Order: sequence, then structure tokens, then C-alpha cells
Amino acid sequence: MHIIVVGLNHKTAPVELREKLYFPSENIEEPLKRVTSLPQISEALILSTCNRVEIVAVTRDIREGTEEIRNFLSSYHGIPMSQLDSCLYSYDSCDAIKHIFQVASGLDSMVVGEPQILGQLKDAYSLANKYKTSNAILHRFLHRAFSVAKKVRTETKIATSAVSISYAAVELAKKIFDTLKDKVVMLIGAGEMSELAARHLLNHGVKEILIANRTHSRAIKLADVLGGRPVVFEDITLFLDQADIVISSTGSANYIIRSDDVVRVLKIRKHKPMFFIDIAVPRDIDPRINDISNVYLYDIDDLEGVVGTNIKMREEEAKKAERIIEKEIGQFNKWLGTLSAVPTVVSLRERFEEIRKKEVEKTISSLNGSSEVDVKVLDALTTSIINKILHYPVTQLKTLDNTREGNYFVDAVRKLFDLEEK
Repeated sequence: MHIIVVGLNHKTAPVELREKLYFPSENIEEPLKRVTSLPQISEALILSTCNRVEIVAVTRDIREGTEEIRNFLSSYHGIPMSQLDSCLYSYDSCDAIKHIFQVASGLDSMVVGEPQILGQLKDAYSLANKYKTSNAILHRFLHRAFSVAKKVRTETKIATSAVSISYAAVELAKKIFDTLKDKVVMLIGAGEMSELAARHLLNHGVKEILIANRTHSRAIKLADVLGGRPVVFEDITLFLDQADIVISSTGSANYIIRSDDVVRVLKIRKHKPMFFIDIAVPRDIDPRINDISNVYLYDIDDLEGVVGTNIKMREEEAKKAERIIEKEIGQFNKWLGTLSAVPTVVSLRERFEEIRKKEVEKTISSLNGSSEVDVKVLDALTTSIINKILHYPVTQLKTLDNTREGNYFVDAVRKLFDLEEK
């Protein structure tokens, strides 16, 4: 049996095509059942996110199984293969194992090291379990993938630094303030980058978000989404004293917040620290406020510098992660090779023979004056008993070899009789 992966992702296909191949989780049972009903496919899960659609499967024949899944993706979504062909990739055996280990560890993501994909892979596996399209091989494979991902995150620093502008802003805020839980944030401008930063801050427990935008209806709408409070754009300076963190991103040609405004506000705040993040070009905030005590200002260049340094660091950590993955591939592939009935039957007979010989030797040593004939009779008797005990299980293992049920029973026998490779 072989593991294969067939799919596409953000590197190989535009979003217009990815969204056409998307599988909603609430309707996943039917496509899962259709994949595992294909002649060469015995197990499968479907990983479908905004950045990738992949089918991980167990097949008897790599070439035919891969072709069946490619045709399934085309027919199920009604997309001609001529449109899919250049975007689809396929991996098998060690390459498939490596790919899923990389995906689980965040090494194949748009943002290297991001943790979201691991949760999505776990959800895909749970659905395959729920609808009984995974069995012995995918069970072991996915659990090993989760273990590898944990090891990568434990033994490397691949996920410890910010690699997006919005997240970098939050990381800097956390360094300035001991805690963000009692802090008030003011968003000036309701663009995507400001919204992302606000969402990150909310995830870290900020107390309140004030939202100001030139189009007040947009401020009201975003405030509803984020659970914040809209502020009339012209009244920004009137509310500035309430804000511990200010994130500004507008299209203004002039400064929205000036040095004099901040000096006045600090007196009202009794000089409690303020953190300004100016991600507008041209800048929204007078850079001279950086000279004021207890005021911290970062602009887009500062944040991009942080992100650039962190990306380089992640690239170095990714190399360490790849070394961990390479080692794990070999170990899993070794286990996969034991799932044929033949090596399991051989190991099982060797284990029973080892036990039989030890027990015969113990029995003979406890007997007084046993003859050579007695030894031969005892040897023949115990051999016959072992052969009779093993006859039916061995016959069943050979009959079920290379079937979905066979993999399950072979794996169970190896566990029950401790035949795992040490």
C-alpha cells in the first residue's frame, strides 16, 4: 500500500481556481465516500482551506490511484482537466510523507511557520474518522504528522516571531506594555491592515477599540464587527487621551496627529505611556512625537524592518525543521513497509518459536534423566501446537493482505505481539 497526495495550493493556482475546488466541511461526507469508492483507493481525507485543496489517500497502485483522484477533482467540480492539469501536483511514498509533514509543520504555508494549518489538518482528519474513510495507515500517518509538527515547534523557533506588518505591531505593543488586557486601542482608518492589527490585539485581550474613519458608516460597520466604539473622524483628538495604542492608516496628505496634540493629551493622561503605529504612506503622525517622553512611534519602515529580520530568522529555523522531518520520514516509511503480511507472518513465527524453544529448554532442565527420544517428542509436540495456533491467523493475514482491513489487522498483530521494529 502507498500514500499519495494530489492537490493544488497558493503556489500553483490562483484564488479564482482554488475557490472552485473548495470542499465545504459541512458537505464533506459525500466527496469522502466517493473518493474511497474509487477502485484503487482504500483510505482518504480531504484538506480544503483558502490556500489549498489536497486529497491524502492510501492506494494499491500509485499511477492508477493518482489518476483516479485527478479525474475525481475534475468531474466532481465540473472543471475540465485542461484547466486543472498545470495547477495540480502529486506526491507519492516518501515525497507524500514529507509533504504532509511539511504542511503540518507550517513549512508549506504562505506565511512560513503559521500555526493555523495544523488545526485545519486535524479537522480534516477528524472528519475522515467521523465518516470512516481513514483506517490503520492514515491513523498512524496523521498522528505522526501531528507529532512531527509539535516537535518542530518545540525544537525550533519557527513560529516565535512576527512575519506580517499587523502582527509585528502587536508584538511591539506587548514589549512596551506589561499586559494588553486593560488597554484601549484607537484605529484611525478602517482599512484591511488596521483591521488585522485590531483583530490580533483583540486576541490578546485589549479592553476596548475606538474606530474612526472619514466615512463614518464604515467606522460604524467595523465597530459592529469588532465589538468596538465608532468615533467621528473630526473628533479624534478629543478621544485621544483614552487611547493607549493608536494605529493609523489613512490616505491623508497631511498629518492627522501632531506633536502639540500628543503633548496636551499626555498631560491629561498624567504621562501614562502611549504607543503609536503609523502604517500610512504618506505618514499620518508627526514623527517629532518620538522625541516626547513616554511616547513610542513606529512607522511602516520600522515594522517592515522587524518583519524582514524575522523572515530571515524563520528561514534559518525552517532548515532545522527540515532536518527533523527527514529523520521522521525514514521512521514512518520503515513502519509502512511492515504492513505487508509476509514480514509480519515471519516475525510472528519467529516470536512464537523463540517462546517455544525457551519453554522446552526450561521443561527439559526440570526433568530428571530425560532421554533424547523424550526431547524429540516434546519438541515435535510443541511445534505442532504452535503451528495449529498460528494456522488460522496466518491464513487470514495472507488472505487480507493489501486490503484496507488487512492493513488494520497486520498493524494490530504487530502491536499485540510486540513485533514493532526497535
